[in-house]
This record gives sequence, structure tokens and C-alpha cells, in this order.
Amino acid sequence: MKKTIKITALAFVVSFAAISCQKSVSDAELTTQSTTAISAYPETSVEVKDGVAHLSGTFASQGDKDAAIAAIKNIKGVRDVMDMASVEAADPVMETITAIDQETQQKVADAIKDFPSVKMDVVNGEITLTGEVTAEQARKIKMSVDALKVGKVNYDYNVKK
Repeated sequence: MKKTIKITALAFVVSFAAISCQKSVSDAELTTQSTTAISAYPETSVEVKDGVAHLSGTFASQGDKDAAIAAIKNIKGVRDVMDMASVEAADPVMETITAIDQETQQKVADAIKDFPSVKMDVVNGEITLTGEVTAEQARKIKMSVDALKVGKVNYDYNVKK
């Protein structure tokens, strides 16, 4: 029994000594490795202090930011990543919703077919007519389209005299 305890204690001391003797990676080396890992993102930087990487800068997308954080976390010796980076605001996407069915659109297209300078667009459920017309043409178009009762129509064409 004493022999087992001595062997166990010796094994513990040897394993502790082995762990203590392992070469630790310096913060400067970790910073270099981390900087290399995120080199695909030029608007960013990373600095490592006490094994914790501090990521800053701007990423084009959240996916890029997540990939950079994962790459840094995979570096042996980095204990954690402090995320101080931001993601560029995406340009607002204008969503086009067509709530006007094809049949109605075709009726309006037929009503303006005799006026080749007038174009029809449907944006966010509204028909918009654009182009250049005379006052008489504008009156005829308005009467024809209004008679169809298609809902909101923007008469956004230029009336020339």
C-alpha cells in the first residue's frame, strides 16, 4: 500500500514538473500569430495581453468577424478573445413588393400603350407612371387608368406644354 502511494505521488510530481516545463508562448508571439490569422481583414488589428486576444477594427460582414474570432481562438496559447470589433453597416436594401397582380398590370400597360414615352413601374404595391407627355395625353392617361380602379397610381411624368 505504501509503495502504491509513493508511486502515485512520484507520478504526480513528474506530471506537474512536465507541465511546468512546457514552453509558454509569449504574448508577442501570440500577437504575431493572431495578426497573421486575420491578415485577410485589412481594417482590423489584434493585440494579445496575458494570453487574451483583443480584436478591434471593422469587418465587412458578421460572417467575416466570426471567422476571424474562430481563427484566433484556434491559436494554441490564446485563452480567450475580447471582441471589440464592429461590422460595417450594410446599405439598406430596398425591398420591392409587388402587390398588384399581372392582370392588373397588363390592363394598365394596355391603357398606356398608345403613349410610348410613358413607362410603368410597380414598387411597394403602387403603380408609378413616368415619362414625358402633353397636357392632353396626361388627361387621357389619367382617365383611362382611373377607370380601371387599380388602386394607388403615381402620375410622375413630366407634362410639357
